[in-house]
Amino acid sequence: MKLGVLFSGGKDSVYACRRAMEKNEVACLITLVSENLDSYMFHTPNIRHAKMQAEALGIPQLARPTRGEKEAELADLEAAISAAKERFGLQGIVTGAIESVYQATRVQRICRAQDLWCFNPLWQINQVDYLRQLVSEGFWVIISGVFAYPFDESWLGCALTEERIRILEGLQKRYQIHPSGEGGELETFVLDGPIFLKRLNILSSSKTYANFRGFFTINGLQLVDK
Repeated sequence: MKLGVLFSGGKDSVYACRRAMEKNEVACLITLVSENLDSYMFHTPNIRHAKMQAEALGIPQLARPTRGEKEAELADLEAAISAAKERFGLQGIVTGAIESVYQATRVQRICRAQDLWCFNPLWQINQVDYLRQLVSEGFWVIISGVFAYPFDESWLGCALTEERIRILEGLQKRYQIHPSGEGGELETFVLDGPIFLKRLNILSSSKTYANFRGFFTINGLQLVDK
């Protein structure tokens, strides 16, 4: 089956892509570039670099802008999916949704209207086990944004490691956070992994942080042969 992956460059869309590639053809990546940093639907930190991630993966990308206005942004998503279906002959759409009913139901509705299969390979996955799976399979994931207590500035730009996962597991027990960030607590960016043909190397970056809200912004990035 020929599929398009809703792609932000974060760990969930990258890993959903990996799962989709196991038994299907991933024909393209579909990226919505939102002007609204607090979009209800779309990942925003370092979204402009999803283009280079697509190059590293060797998969065509279709990118579309959106103002990121609640509900109205769904029309932009539907238009992007429709364009990708026509250009690449898609039969289904892949999402990295884990628990967000808001996101999952809206994508499913769009897929039904366009007669597309909606594949959610990470739905209801155990989040701690999932993070460990990412590390064990060789994905290089960094934290690109934090948006909740008790995450401090030290999390920005740090790599997902077994030690960090143990800390996240403890925070889940103590504060009921979602360790994978499904509740909006954190965002990620993937620099390498087993499905990457090339890895990404950060040349320059910057941080902004205040009141348990911060961004790790990648200013310079390059593709490196593996």
